[in-house]
Amino acid sequence: MRHEGTISQRTRHICLISGGKDSAALAIYLRDTRPELDVEYVFCDTHKELPETYEFLDRLEGYLEKPIKRLSNDLGDRGFDHWLSMFRGYLPSPSVRWCTKQLKIKPFEAYVGEDPVVLYVGIRADENREGYISTKPNIRSSYPFKEDGLNKDDIIRILEDANVGLPSYYGWRSRSGCYFCFFQRRIEWVQLKEQHPELYELAKLYEKPEEGYTWSDMESLQELERPDRIEQIKQEERDRRLRRARRGREHPQSLVQLFAPGGIEQEEEQGCLICHL
Repeated sequence: MRHEGTISQRTRHICLISGGKDSAALAIYLRDTRPELDVEYVFCDTHKELPETYEFLDRLEGYLEKPIKRLSNDLGDRGFDHWLSMFRGYLPSPSVRWCTKQLKIKPFEAYVGEDPVVLYVGIRADENREGYISTKPNIRSSYPFKEDGLNKDDIIRILEDANVGLPSYYGWRSRSGCYFCFFQRRIEWVQLKEQHPELYELAKLYEKPEEGYTWSDMESLQELERPDRIEQIKQEERDRRLRRARRGREHPQSLVQLFAPGGIEQEEEQGCLICHL
């Protein structure tokens, strides 16, 4: 197992937590395997997270026995709604991700300042991606899971052994992030409506279909929630999973329960890793 070499006492050690399984497991891993490090656990709160995310952070904080710093809380009312007004109601999208920049990256880099920092990133050994990498020269990324050869099964084991478990939203959603994240698949919007109808209604209020401002391309949430459209989306999801089963990529038994924990896969465009890693 490889650990960091000798580092100046001035260097800060930070684990940026998204509310997803990998960064949470990394926080536990650092606590248990590198107790000599004074790790700062940090979460950039958009004020628009799922209730399951906040509940999961509370469980994780209990195990860590150390506060998880909620950065956006220091900014008063400068959550999503503040920045939406700054952008004159222009909703973020995959091509214009102002939410990631204003609500995740900027608060974190302001928190770091000019201090030398080792940022621990929860990319696994079985993944081919890098995660959030700051352009600030004083922030150096470290990948303990890659260094120590840990894969997805190891991450699940870490969470289970700590009695933290998985975030409950994995039963119907593929990633953490705002409840109205534009990277959600349509089946996940349907599930948001069924799991949290009040949040679905709030998400609808942000849309301005007449101006082309909708969360999903070419379809407003009002159109998506029609009973016939919901049934069509659910059927498309059942068909998709059946095709996967026939290709040998998914066990047919999983079709009995359409939304098995963690069953909704990230097959479309990858979201912002700083939001859901």
